Amino acid sequence: MNLNTPLEAALSTRSEYILALKEMGLFTVQDLLLHFPRHYEDLSDVDSIAQAKEGEAITTRGFLHGIKQIPTRNKKVKLIKAMFYDQAGFECEVVWFNQPHLIRTLPMDTEIILSGKVKYSYGKYQISNPQIEQVKAAQVHSSTMVPVYPQHDKITSKWLREKIHPLLYLAKEFDEVLPEAILEEESLIKKAEAIQEIHFPSNPKKLEAAQDRLGYEELFLLQLKAVKKKKEWQSSRPENAEGGMPLDPEFVKQFFSTLPYTPTNAQKIAIYEILKDMEKPYPMMRLLEGDVGSGKTLVAMTAMLQAVKHGHQAAIMAPTEVLARQHLVSVTNFLAAYEKKFSDQPAINPQLLIGALKAAEKRQVTDAIANGQVDIAIGTHALIQDNIKFSKLGLVVIDEQHRFGVKQREMLVKQGSPHVLNMTATPIPRTLALVAYGDQDLSVINEMPPGRMPIETKVVPPEHRNAVYKFVEGKLQQGQQVYVICPLIDDSDTLEVKSVTAEFEHLTSIFPNHKVGLLHGKMKSEEKDAIMQAFKGNEIQILVSTSVIEVGVDVPNATMMLIEGAERFGLSQLHQFRGRVGRGQVQSYCFLYTNSSSELTYTRLKAMTDHTDGFMLAEIDLKLRGPGEVYGVRQSGIPDLKVANLMNGVLLDRVRKAAETLVKTSTDLLKFPQLKKAYEGWVKKLDTQKK
Repeated sequence: MNLNTPLEAALSTRSEYILALKEMGLFTVQDLLLHFPRHYEDLSDVDSIAQAKEGEAITTRGFLHGIKQIPTRNKKVKLIKAMFYDQAGFECEVVWFNQPHLIRTLPMDTEIILSGKVKYSYGKYQISNPQIEQVKAAQVHSSTMVPVYPQHDKITSKWLREKIHPLLYLAKEFDEVLPEAILEEESLIKKAEAIQEIHFPSNPKKLEAAQDRLGYEELFLLQLKAVKKKKEWQSSRPENAEGGMPLDPEFVKQFFSTLPYTPTNAQKIAIYEILKDMEKPYPMMRLLEGDVGSGKTLVAMTAMLQAVKHGHQAAIMAPTEVLARQHLVSVTNFLAAYEKKFSDQPAINPQLLIGALKAAEKRQVTDAIANGQVDIAIGTHALIQDNIKFSKLGLVVIDEQHRFGVKQREMLVKQGSPHVLNMTATPIPRTLALVAYGDQDLSVINEMPPGRMPIETKVVPPEHRNAVYKFVEGKLQQGQQVYVICPLIDDSDTLEVKSVTAEFEHLTSIFPNHKVGLLHGKMKSEEKDAIMQAFKGNEIQILVSTSVIEVGVDVPNATMMLIEGAERFGLSQLHQFRGRVGRGQVQSYCFLYTNSSSELTYTRLKAMTDHTDGFMLAEIDLKLRGPGEVYGVRQSGIPDLKVANLMNGVLLDRVRKAAETLVKTSTDLLKFPQLKKAYEGWVKKLDTQKK
C-alpha cells in the first residue's frame, strides 16, 4: 500500500462507492488524503443530556441497554429502539430506522461515546440515528473537532472519516515540498503532520498549524509560478538591446502643464511607478487598475510620450474597433494641446490600424510603422500579428483586461520585448491581484477626479417597474439615452430572468417613439461596432445589451442604466455596467431589477446603493462569494484552493517575498528537487484543468 495505490485496491467497499469517489476526482490514496475537511463540528463531551438544549448536537458518554426492534404499521419501516444512560444516570431514548443489523452489532452495557441531536418528544428526551463509538476505539466520529468533508450523494462525511482514518499512517510518504529554510523561517510544521492534523485535529492549535502549513504551500506554488513567469519575461529582451528610458521630471511637468485639469495624486503615483519601471534595462510588465473614469488614459499617455521621447514607438491596443477609435481621439487631443504649447518639439505622429480600413490604407499604415514614421500606433490585436513589423517598439499598452497569452508574448519578444502596461477597469482586491496577476507589478488608481456627480442607484422590485419606465420616458423626451442590460441572449426554460431578445421586443412596444437597438455577443464585430457607433451618435436611444457592453465606449449622453436580473452579476461587474453612465454633466441613474428575495441578494445589491468605490465593492463581493464565484476560478488562472485564504494579505506578502528570494537562488529549482517535482506536477495539473 502506498500513496499511488488505486482506491479500489485500498478500500474495502462496493463498486458504486468507488464510482462515486471517481466522480469526486478521487482515484488514489493520495487523492483521498488530500481531500480536506470543509469545516469541523464541535462535539465536545457534556456531563449530562439534561444540560443539552432542544435541537442541539451533543457528545456524551454512557451505556446502551435493552435494544430491540419495535413493530410498526408500515412493514417496510423497521424501528430499532434502545435506552441510553449517560454518566450522570440521565435516561434518553435512542432510535434508528431500517438498520436491524444494529441489534447484533451495537455494544450493550459497554461504555460508549454517543453523538447526535437531542429533541424532546412525548415527555422523553430522544436522539435519532446517533453516532456511536466504543471508548477504547479510535474516536473518528466524536471528539472536540469532528471533520466535515465536501460530500457526494452517496459519499457522506461519516463514510469518509471511516475510510480516511486507517490510511493516515501513509501521510509520512508525502514529500516535504517546502525547503527547510522556509519551514524554519515561517515556523511551519512538516507536511506529513499537517495532513494528519487537518483530518483529525489533536486540538484547535494543532489544526491552525496544519491549515497554516498547507495553505502556505498552496500560495507558495502560485507565487512561484508568477515569479518565474515574470523573470522569464524580464530576461526575454535581446542582449544587444538598448537599456532603459531615464525618467525626466521636467518633461512630465511640461506635459502636465498642457492639461486642462490637475492629475490626481493616485494618477501621479501610478505614473511615477511606471516611468521608474521604464528606466530599467529589462522589460516592464505592469497592471494598472483603475475605476471607470479614474483617468487611466492620461497615465498611459504619459508612458507613451516617455517612450517616444527616447526614440521608441508606442502602441495602444483595444478589444474593439470602436474603443480603438476613441483612443485615437483621446491621443490626438492630448497631442494637440502639447504641440500647441511646445511647438519647438518634434511632431508626434499617431496612426490607427483596424480591420475596417481599406487594404491600401492598411498597407500605408503598416509600412509607416515598419519605417518608424508612426510614433504611436493605435488599434486592435492586429497590431501584433505576424505581418506587422515595428521599427523600434518600446511600449505596448493593452486596454480593458486583454492580457497576453503565451503566443501573444512570443509576438512581443519578436518585436524586441517592449515594456508592457496592462490596464483594467475591473477593480480587483489587492490580495486577489497578487495571485491572479502575480507575474505583473501592480499600480492602482483609487481616487476619482473631482467634480464627478455620483450615480444615483436604486434596487427595483417587480411592483415598481412601471414607475421606472415612466421616469425613463421623461428623460428620453429630454434627449437623454438609456442602456438596458440582460443576463441572457435567448429565453431560458429554467432561469427566471429576462433575455436580451425578449426585452428588445418588449421595450420596442413600450417606447414606440424611440429607436431601440440590440447588442449581444453572437453578433459579428463589425455589426457590434456599427450598433455602438449608432448609439454614440444618438441614432439609437435605448440600447438593449448583454454583458458585452461592459467593455464599451464613452457616451456622455447616456444617463440611465437598467440592469435586469441584477442578482446574476457580480458586484464588480454591476459597478462596471454602472460606470457606462455618469460621463456627462447631467445627473445619471442606475436601476437594479431583481425578483429574488434572498438575504444574500439583498445584502449584495444594497452594497451597490451604499458604495460608489469599485474597490470597496470588489472586497465586499470577495468576502460574500469567494474568488471562484467572483472572478471565475479557471478563467482567472486561480486554481481551486483547498486551504489558503486569499483575504490574508500579510501572509500573501510573506509568501511572495519567499518565492522571489528562492527564484533568485535557483531559477530552475534544481537546488530544490522535491519542490521542482511538486511544482511541475502542480503546473501540469493546472494546465489540464484549464483545458
